[in-house]
Amino acid sequence: MPPFTRGHFLYKKMDFLIFEHPILIIQALMDGVLLGILFALIAYGMALQWGVMNIINIAQGELVIMGGYIAYFLYMYGIHPAYGVIVSPIVMYFVGIGIYKLVINKVVDKDLFTSILATFGISILMMQLMNFVFGADVVVAQSNFGTTMLFDNSVTLPNSKIFASAISVLAAIVLVLYMTKSKLGRAIRATAQNARAAKILGVDTEKVYASTFGINAALCGVAGALIAITFTLHPYVGLPYTVRSFMIVIVAGLGNLPGVALSGMGLGVFEEFADYLLGTEFRIAAVFLLLVLILVYRRFKLARSREYLK
Repeated sequence: MPPFTRGHFLYKKMDFLIFEHPILIIQALMDGVLLGILFALIAYGMALQWGVMNIINIAQGELVIMGGYIAYFLYMYGIHPAYGVIVSPIVMYFVGIGIYKLVINKVVDKDLFTSILATFGISILMMQLMNFVFGADVVVAQSNFGTTMLFDNSVTLPNSKIFASAISVLAAIVLVLYMTKSKLGRAIRATAQNARAAKILGVDTEKVYASTFGINAALCGVAGALIAITFTLHPYVGLPYTVRSFMIVIVAGLGNLPGVALSGMGLGVFEEFADYLLGTEFRIAAVFLLLVLILVYRRFKLARSREYLK
């Protein structure tokens, strides 16, 4: 057998090693769930501002990465990056308000395509700004949280991932309580249901829109700080987080927090299995392929429903 063919078969056998050792399946499932909870937090911010403002934010991933760089900035000056979970959302909230005042308020009442173009421009600008300030090197903020070993040390879970998942759940709970109990939260929900009626009833929709975009940016700040201590940062890795968020929202629907959580965890598990089966170099490609399949399926489903209505 030629070396290439022999190596190819060996490589394919390694691909399916996960199914030969059930403990690897448990490892992939646990890693995927922890990762997916973080994805769900980012997606919830996108779903919130999409539902209230009817804007698809292509710069969602860049907001996340900028939040991560704030935590990394603290790390560079000797402050534990976990404090970024507090500092980053505060800073990013005002960054979000600033972006809204400068750009987003001009496209709120426009069509979705206009908002996509506007936020795409913001995305490019933010990437170049982060590259200018922090450079193009891959960085990570070391948390030194250690590792948790399970099942006789067969399953390894970095405590940074567990911390990230716990903080993501806590942030989601705080946001739900804020949206249901506070005056502004109720105004945001009313605007999401019917902006014109809310305005007639005296709701300051301009304030609602600005606050909504700021809250989305703050959630991205929390997620970015968690990514900084769990994974790596680079100015140009925001797009996959945008795609993941978009995919989760498309599957779960707007205003469906349990659906967002389940879709996020499902995506996390999918990525982990793709990593085992295809290799790390094809992990992101698998995510983009899944997005294409979801869009094709939804297009087919929409066409079928239109045909039925005829």
